[in-house]
Amino acid sequence: MIFMRTDNQNIKNKLSFTQLILVSSLALSLLSSSLFAEEVNVYSARKGYLLQPLVDGFQAQTNIKVNVISGKAKVLQKRIKQEGANTRADVLLTVDAGNLYKAKEDGLLKRISSPKLNNLIPEYLRDDDGYWFGLSIRSRVIMYNPKNVESSDLSTYKDLASKKWRNRICIRSSSNIYNQSLLASIISNLGEDYAEEWARSVKNNFSKDPKGNDRTQMTSVVMGECDVTIANTYYLGKWIASEKDNERKYAEKISVFFPNQKTSGAHINISGAAITKHSKNEVNAVKFLEYLASDEAQKLYAQANHEYPIRDNIPVSEIVQSWGYPFKKDTLNLDELGKNNSRAVMIFDRVGWK
Repeated sequence: MIFMRTDNQNIKNKLSFTQLILVSSLALSLLSSSLFAEEVNVYSARKGYLLQPLVDGFQAQTNIKVNVISGKAKVLQKRIKQEGANTRADVLLTVDAGNLYKAKEDGLLKRISSPKLNNLIPEYLRDDDGYWFGLSIRSRVIMYNPKNVESSDLSTYKDLASKKWRNRICIRSSSNIYNQSLLASIISNLGEDYAEEWARSVKNNFSKDPKGNDRTQMTSVVMGECDVTIANTYYLGKWIASEKDNERKYAEKISVFFPNQKTSGAHINISGAAITKHSKNEVNAVKFLEYLASDEAQKLYAQANHEYPIRDNIPVSEIVQSWGYPFKKDTLNLDELGKNNSRAVMIFDRVGWK
């Protein structure tokens, strides 16, 4: 009988120990969860490594967990549309005002009112109705081979239609949203007839068919397949800061020219964000956008991706500074890029840009 009592006691002890382990595990789980009591879900067309410093900064400041799903801009917007009211997305983070405008037109976004965002973001860099907000600036500039072109030979986007550039221009296809937005800005500034004549004349100056991305065109300039291209500035920043020897060497053989400095200013576009129509965490989503527009986040944007901040009081990276800063920007309201997108696409089709 004594043996039995001892055995029962051992069983009780074992049960108590097991219960202690379970309770401890539950406590640790609850403690871990409490570190991020709330969350916000972001569908991002930006590269993960570029977004992570911003995510880390926001989480440290707010204790709100940021869950990121990355993908191509069009794919993410299609996904949000298909998911409808069941989407997990709270924030759409994407590139180009044209994409943000289309997301708004497709009914994917929610109108918000944030005095902080309106104060931090210049009016021309955000939607008039409060559906989307610009968070960083990129300029689509002329890049050229300094062995074959003097900077004094360059002046405006308009000049690229001149016959002196016959067989000397390479540029990506008309299906690219960056080129569509550039032409949309020309429509807004100079009219549809002028924009069509410009596109036709530039197309006649191509040295080759428009295939590949901006870096492909920049490589063609370096390799002597053409003398000039139009590309976004941050691509050159990536080359200069690259760990690849060939990209750093290529960067030494190409130069930047900001067009239209005596007229409307160089064409600019944005990366930006919006809150989805069916966001389940709207308050946290607004906080995330407000953080991305803050001085702290703007400094991270400028240094990590060699883009331009949305306010002039934020310092740019040394690489960006080396191209010449500040420069005159076209301050056309970026809503115009979306409004004129379909006209730009039709013009490209008519002139056979490809």
